[in-house]
Formats: sequence, structure tokens, C-alpha cells
Amino acid sequence: MVKNINEFHTLLIDKKITITDLVNHYLENIKNKNTEINAYREVFDDALSIAKEYDKQLENKTSDEIKEFLKTKKLFGVPVALKDNILIKGKRAGASSKVLENYIASYDSTVVKKLRDQGAIFLGRTNMDEFAMGGSTENSAYGVTKNPLNLEYVAGGSSGGSAAVISSDMSLVSLGSDTGGSIRQPASYNGIYALKPTYGSVSRHGLMAMASSFDVIGPFAKDMDDVCKVFDIIKGVDELDSTTHDVNMIFSAKDKLRVGIPREFIFTDGVSDEVKKSIENTIERLKQKGVEVVDISIPLLKESLAIYYILVPAEVSSNMSRYDGIRYGKNIDTKNGIEDYLQTRGQLLGPEVKRRIILGTYILSAGYHDAYYKKAGILRENLRQDIKNKLKDVDVIMTPTTPDTSFKIGEKITNTLSLYLADIFTVTANLVGMPAISVPYKDDKGENSTANDLPLGIQLMADTDKEDTLFSIAKML
Repeated sequence: MVKNINEFHTLLIDKKITITDLVNHYLENIKNKNTEINAYREVFDDALSIAKEYDKQLENKTSDEIKEFLKTKKLFGVPVALKDNILIKGKRAGASSKVLENYIASYDSTVVKKLRDQGAIFLGRTNMDEFAMGGSTENSAYGVTKNPLNLEYVAGGSSGGSAAVISSDMSLVSLGSDTGGSIRQPASYNGIYALKPTYGSVSRHGLMAMASSFDVIGPFAKDMDDVCKVFDIIKGVDELDSTTHDVNMIFSAKDKLRVGIPREFIFTDGVSDEVKKSIENTIERLKQKGVEVVDISIPLLKESLAIYYILVPAEVSSNMSRYDGIRYGKNIDTKNGIEDYLQTRGQLLGPEVKRRIILGTYILSAGYHDAYYKKAGILRENLRQDIKNKLKDVDVIMTPTTPDTSFKIGEKITNTLSLYLADIFTVTANLVGMPAISVPYKDDKGENSTANDLPLGIQLMADTDKEDTLFSIAKML
């Protein structure tokens, strides 16, 4: 119905559309599509009444008055979908887990407050891998989210629902969370734009923690400008999250932008020929636009996945200890305290969550902490320094978002290692804390040019708080 926020607001100013029209459009699409795709866990029943209330605020205003009003309410009337681990006061928030089924949030997350202050309307909560653990949304306790572009394939994960609602036209923008690629990978699989911001640039207050030193909330959209606009609203310091900081979004123009390509990391076994070709073609496009493209070497990149899968399960095992059947969520009552704990966690947590809890507990145990966790922490810092040094010479590091297109539902569910390898290009940004964006790749004819006709993504990574640089190069593509 509309391509982006700017077009929607232009139509509002010209009085050619109402907010109710747009919300009804998405609600109708949800009604027709969601049963099959399974992108939404719940559609909020107050979205339409809020839309009508907002329309009343505009009905007596002139076009010029509406234009001025929208300068102060930059998301006024914009429908937004939220991942099921982001809290809205009075709404269910379950992280797609049985252990939090029917849990009602007691407060608003900071990102929800910021979006609501700018006039956003929340359509509903989206399906995800349970507690954000997974890369296909097959680990949701409520069924897999199918890829709207081909229903036999996964939408990606863990923010698969938030990506699928955009590619299926069931929301204008959405939010997900990214711990190791959970925003960028599903964006690539769905052929849309998505940003993993700098760690600490967006408040995590009201986001259910998976791995606290990795997690970050970010936006999905069909339009690059919408990603920029939503990030600009949700970023910034928050007194309720001590890890946050202010972000200055003023891009200082350079005579020539430099993009670094870690060839030895990209052009290797396990990366499809189609993906390699997409990188080569993108390099040529950037050169044609006056961007300098240089080869760079970061040897520790090949260790990033191993570092990630040591550190993240360790944080998972700690964060998941709160779901004990006593403090939060459901409880299986056996009349015995210890047995209550064992049965609640044993029956209500899914296999991937339990796998990571067990792995993390092992990594943190007395006999293995120094051998695994401590060593991975040192390597994480070494990787951060290596990349910081490289980013003194280049503005952006470019890789594929994923080593291949989306895969068929059920294809990798029993092969955990193969599923983890799909994160090989995305985990680095979370280890380092730098921003990264996934941009849809199209060939010279504007097509996917893949054997299964599913999209690929190009990932751009920049130094911390350099989202503006990412946006400038992403818009070139």
C-alpha cells in the first residue's frame, strides 16, 4: 500500500490516506497470510482503535499543520511489529517459550516508550527462536515461521517473525534483537534491510536477555531510509541501562570512501559460488561509484565463530537461571521444591535452550573455565583490537551476510553444527560491538540470480557508532 514512512506521511499530509486505512491494510494481510506463514504470535486488539484515535487528532488540521505536526511525531501512525522478547506493559511477552506462556509484561521497554512517544502503533508480537536461541525460528515452541518468498524455506532467526512480517507486507517496520546475526541473517533470507546497531547505542531495558554483552535491538524495513529513521529514534543513553551511550549521527563527508574485503575469509569452502559472485559484483559496483575497494587480512576472523560459541552459552547459562518456575512464568507443581525446578525447566524449555544451558554450564565449571571461557575472552579482545586497527585504514568492512541462501524447513534441525555455521559472517560484529547492516543483493538485472530464486544479503560493518558511514554506503547499493 505504501513503500515507506516518508510516502505514508506525504499521503497523510495530502489527505489521500488515513492511519486507519493503513492499519486496516496490514490487519487484512495478517488475516489472509499469517495462518500459513506463522510470523505473528499475537495481533494486538487495540491497534485499530489507536489508529482511529490518531486520525481524529489530524482531521481538523490543514495540510501545513499536519506537516509541522509530523516533524515532532516522526512515526505518527506508523504500524510497528515487535519481536516476542521486547516488553510492552500489559501485553503478553513470551520469547516464544512455553515457560513464559501467558506472561504479562509489567513495564514498557525503553524502545517501546521511544516509539510510542513518536506516535508508532504496535500491531503485535512476532515469532522467534525460543529465547532468541537459533537461526531459523524452528526452535519456537509455537512452530516455525515460513519464508514468505518460498513457504518451503525458513525465514531465518532468531528474529524470523520480525523479518517475515516485512517481506510479506504485514507491517511497515519491525524490531528484532541481534546476538550473533539474529537481525541480519533473516533480513538476508527475506531480501530486506536491517541494522544491528553498535552495542550500547540502543537500550536493552525491557529486552529479555540472552547474552547480555552481545544483545542489541535493531530495525527491519523494506526501505533504507526507514531503517535510518527508526534507529535515530530508538538510539541514545538510558538511565535504566548502564551500558548505553549517546550516538552522534552526523556524517562527515570524505573525499573517498574505502571498503575493506577480507578475501581469505570470504572466498573459502562452505561459501556458495552464488555468494562469492555477489561479492565480486558488489565490489565492481562500488568501484564504479568511486569507492576505493582494498583487500584486508584479519586472521582471527576464522576463529570468531568458535569464540562466539564459547562465550554466548556461558552468558546464556547465567541469564536462563531466572526461569526456575518460582520467579517467572509457569510452574510445574510436584509438591517438592527441587523437583518443581527440575520438571519446570525440563518440560517447558526447548532442546536448543537446554543444549546451550548445558554447554555454558560446562564451559564455566571449575575445571574448564580457564581453558575455554577465559581464553575465549582474551581472543575476543584481540579480535576487537585487530578490527579497530583495520578500521583506521578502511571505513567499512564488507562480507556476505550469510554463506548461502535460506535453507529448507527441517533441513538442518538435526545438524546443529551446520546451523551454527550459518552465523560465520555475522557473529564478528557482536563480538566486537560494532554496527553492521544487511543490504539486499540484486544482480544487474535486478534479480536474485540464485538457483532457488531466494535472496542474498551484503553485510557492511563499521567502527563503533559509525552507523552514518554504514548508511551512506548502503544507500549506494
